[in-house]
Amino acid sequence: MDFQEGEIILIDKPLTWTSFDVVNKIRWNIKQKLGVKKIKVGHAGTLDPLATGLLIICTGKNTKIIDSIQAEEKTYTGTILLGKTTPSYDLESEYNEEFPTEHITKELMEQVRSTFLGEIQQVPPIFSAKQVDGKRAYDLARAGKEVVLKANTITIKDFKINGGRFPEIDFEIVCSKGTYIRSIASDFGQKLNSGGTLIALRRTKSGDFSIENALTVEACIEKIHAV
Repeated sequence: MDFQEGEIILIDKPLTWTSFDVVNKIRWNIKQKLGVKKIKVGHAGTLDPLATGLLIICTGKNTKIIDSIQAEEKTYTGTILLGKTTPSYDLESEYNEEFPTEHITKELMEQVRSTFLGEIQQVPPIFSAKQVDGKRAYDLARAGKEVVLKANTITIKDFKINGGRFPEIDFEIVCSKGTYIRSIASDFGQKLNSGGTLIALRRTKSGDFSIENALTVEACIEKIHAV
């Protein structure tokens, strides 16, 4: 492996780790292995700390292709809990409201699911890294300030749901760059005249790259020191 010339490393990101935690861990071990003070290491698409799955790490000259990798469509699996909401749309914050779910039928869920397919407008969560007047939206939100974000155009290529564990809805979604799955969860709940919270998320594909070929952080570190 030639880390300075450029490698693409597929990592199965652990729960609670930030994407930068993984990058920093990999970079430190590569520097130790090569005996260098600097080497370029970056990731091609952030995963939230509460998400797991495919994180693409690029080293050396391959950091130049990060933007093109990020532009590819992505596949996620996960679970939406209906009937409850949080300010962050996931479990980063506490539940703040409860809503009825008795009226939700399979037919209604299917009807709502179909409205997400294709090109749609999506408002990012206020607990996101979006910039608002030069500041991160999540910093403003955590400070209790009002945050208004503009809608973005995204594309949902496929959206499968399984209500066998209702009110927990398991899903698989194929979507374009810039899609916030937390917002999908929240919007799905709202369109059902209820509430929705993302309680589990895993990225399984990004472009031609698959989680099946990914290494744990520990296995990657072993491989770095073995070469």
